Amino acid sequence: MGTPVAPEHPVSFAPPGSFANTLKSDLKETFFPDDPFHQFKNEKPARRLTKAIQYFIPIFEWLPNYNFKLFRYDLLAGLTITSLAIPQGISYAKLADIPSIIGLYSSFVPPLIYAVFGNSKHIAVGTVAACSLLLQSTISEVASPKDDPILYLHLIFTATFITGIFQTALGFLRLGILVDFLSHSTITGFMGGTAIIIFLQQLKGFFGLKHFTTKTDVISVMHAIFQNRKEWRWESLVVGVTFLLFLQVTRYVSKKNPKLFWVSAIAPMVTVVVGCLFAYLVHADKHGIQTVGDLKKGINPPSIQFLNFESKYLPTVLKAGIITGVIALAEGIAIGRSFAIMKNEQVDGNKEMIAFGLMNIVGSFTSCYLTTGPFSKTAVNFSAGCKTAMSNVVMAVSMGLTLLFLAHLFGYTPLVALSAIIMSAMLGLIKYEEAYHLYKVDKFDFVICMAAFLGVAFISMEVGLMFSVGLALVRALLYVARPATCKLGKLPNSTVYRDIEQYQDSANIPGILLLQLGSPIYFANSTYIRERILRWIREEQAISDSEGNILEHLLLDLTGVTSIDMTGIETLVELRKTLQVNDIQMAIINPRIKVMEKMITSKFIDVIGKQSVFLSVNDAIEACRFSLRKSKQNNDTTEGPVAV
Repeated sequence: MGTPVAPEHPVSFAPPGSFANTLKSDLKETFFPDDPFHQFKNEKPARRLTKAIQYFIPIFEWLPNYNFKLFRYDLLAGLTITSLAIPQGISYAKLADIPSIIGLYSSFVPPLIYAVFGNSKHIAVGTVAACSLLLQSTISEVASPKDDPILYLHLIFTATFITGIFQTALGFLRLGILVDFLSHSTITGFMGGTAIIIFLQQLKGFFGLKHFTTKTDVISVMHAIFQNRKEWRWESLVVGVTFLLFLQVTRYVSKKNPKLFWVSAIAPMVTVVVGCLFAYLVHADKHGIQTVGDLKKGINPPSIQFLNFESKYLPTVLKAGIITGVIALAEGIAIGRSFAIMKNEQVDGNKEMIAFGLMNIVGSFTSCYLTTGPFSKTAVNFSAGCKTAMSNVVMAVSMGLTLLFLAHLFGYTPLVALSAIIMSAMLGLIKYEEAYHLYKVDKFDFVICMAAFLGVAFISMEVGLMFSVGLALVRALLYVARPATCKLGKLPNSTVYRDIEQYQDSANIPGILLLQLGSPIYFANSTYIRERILRWIREEQAISDSEGNILEHLLLDLTGVTSIDMTGIETLVELRKTLQVNDIQMAIINPRIKVMEKMITSKFIDVIGKQSVFLSVNDAIEACRFSLRKSKQNNDTTEGPVAV
């Protein structure tokens, strides 16, 4: 590029032999940023083994320093979440069309596993409504919970096992990035749509219906409610509305005064106890108010022998296990990280995936179905002041005592009371304000949210989720394939260069076009980038012609280009040839280490010349201005005698 002025801080090129080691180190940091063995390799063998065990089994990290002072907090938190776990366990088991006792078991064994392997201090393990309904809607396609309840339950256990294997594999392979494809907009829409259909399905319990649909979409549910209106019982409706109003009032009280969090936390348990007493005293069955029925106390035998992998059921079981596994991971990890941030702590997503996976594997062997870290129970655990995962142990022990001595008492629980508990919980999952906020901030995010919401509500949960994730991926591909480029201009009375569209008082640089690229350059977007640059050049040439100038230099600021492939490099080579035909010189500014390595290895730097690589925009501009002055002097010298 003519004779550029040497930059104040010249670019230094590392010897090619060092690139392999540097690249290897970068790749390791990219794919294994928290490699546990890296931090142990300088330790003594015994110390290294101890730290490795503490890393993979976190209980060994915090248990040696555990004391009674911490236990006091965890004991209170554990008892509080137990009071919430009992009604939720029965309710969500009903939602999944499995025996209510299975819901209680799911808050007995899995919390013990999580306490050993879990990385979060605040997560309280339990079942969730969305996954319960999704399991029910998927497994019921091949096995009826009414006609063949034993097969149906065995397939639920098998789907839970598949979920555990899937989650554990993701954790060991450190593929937590897959969960990130469920964007905030997708989760908001999915949970809202799920809340709507779960809420409407509870009208079955409110009206005391005995016949209902197995479909989950809004239209089918509403049709089933009105089709069976002859079964409506006003007694059940009155009791249900009373319980729902009570629960909503307690939620309102706790929301207005966070110190009274325990009011809404114990409200479901109060609802169940009062419901049991009411049903027992007034003989609820005689008035059309259905109850849970007999709950056998004691510990169930292992369920590992019930896992069913028959080929005719396997595809459905795999679908149910994987989809619910992804949703459970997204909810559990997001919730764990959210509460950790409040305490300025970190949660390792890969450890969490392993913990969730192991507790679902063990759970499938011990008469439990899918569990994760539900928001409601975790929020109560956090508000109750839990200090460690010991609160899960307290909940598990309390649930074990309940199973041994108190389970049969909950058999009097009215189904309408459970419906009220589920309805109250679902109302908190419909984020109207969040959807409106998305609409104001980003219309595409709002569309992604509504795709999940409407798809789940009016078609099916799987279709709604796929629609939303598909739109999110399309958006990501558009960002990748159509990256933004901007023209930089000089701000007045400074040496700062900024986007001329954002800073309209920034000035053009005569004879020089300075463009900033802000994305990787590779096969998917290289053609677009080349065409966009050529369009900028044509526009700049039109401006230069109107001002009596000639465009001679193109400067590409590559500060934001994190990587480049061979297609991208070839695109830059072709662009340079096109520019040479038009007597325009090209230079690059501040390429990052990985980009520079590939440019040197591919001989691109030899083609463009080391003198065309600059460390900063100022260095490049000064070099180009020197070249422009020299070119103008040569032209004046040549044209002078001719004019005479």
